[in-house]
Amino acid sequence: MAPRPAWKGYLKLSLVSCAVELTGTTDHSEKVSFRIINRKTGNTVKRQYVDGVTGKPVEDDDEVKGYEIGDDEYLLVEEDEIDAVQIESSHTLSIEHFVDRADIPQIYFDTPYYVTPSDEVSEEAFAVIREAMARQKKAGIARIVLYRRERPVMIEPFDKGLLLTTLRYDKTVRKPDEIFGDLGKPKIDSELIDLATHIIDKKRAAFDPSGFEDRYESALLELIQAKQKGKKPPVVQAAEKPANVVNLFEALKKSLAGDEGAGAGKPAPGKGGKAAGKPAAAKSSASARSSTKAARTKKSA
Repeated sequence: MAPRPAWKGYLKLSLVSCAVELTGTTDHSEKVSFRIINRKTGNTVKRQYVDGVTGKPVEDDDEVKGYEIGDDEYLLVEEDEIDAVQIESSHTLSIEHFVDRADIPQIYFDTPYYVTPSDEVSEEAFAVIREAMARQKKAGIARIVLYRRERPVMIEPFDKGLLLTTLRYDKTVRKPDEIFGDLGKPKIDSELIDLATHIIDKKRAAFDPSGFEDRYESALLELIQAKQKGKKPPVVQAAEKPANVVNLFEALKKSLAGDEGAGAGKPAPGKGGKAAGKPAAAKSSASARSSTKAARTKKSA
């Protein structure tokens, strides 16, 4: 079953336009989901709005949105009145300008959507816009009304279509200085950085999302399956929580040694995806030995 589009409208570049639709890039269906149950009866629990003063249940037809205009004073707004509010971005993705994707900080990216032509008539214009953007290697900036909010968006070529990513408003993004401003800048021994660099080098790999698995959900399924069979839930050995490293040099050295042992027979890939040669490995070992010698010298001094 094809996923339901999240939005339908038009993509517009100057005087060129075509009908498009947005589809979510992710599937939010859950393997494990829980319902709230009345422990005494075993029945499912149903939520219901109640009047804040009388405490009596409110029927669906009597529910209406209210905008607070004073203390306990609300202006009632009907659903059809809200639906009647339409602006250009309610139905048209008009590309305002183009930017280098790298110029947009990662913290502004929000939710991605696939963009495809919604009919055969629009395919040619869609393809022209996409190919022109791909040739120029630029991302378009536009606006769209999604879920009753206008959102700035970035549009870029992706596979055979386009990818639209909603962007966060600047006023909603915490600036790095608010969080990192009080961080000091300690003086770091270059030998420690060398060791950490070698660890990173040993752990290099190609990105493969197929290897991602929700291990917590798997553990929940084991619990559920055990209870279904009338067995005791499996005892999960809690992972030991790491503590602050006291001797950073020794921790890095042991990490490097452990990674070298685990990676035996699997040389790290070099440039072009080829395995790294012996000189690189020798250089890594020589650097580690040099770091060890330097540490002993410091200790004895």
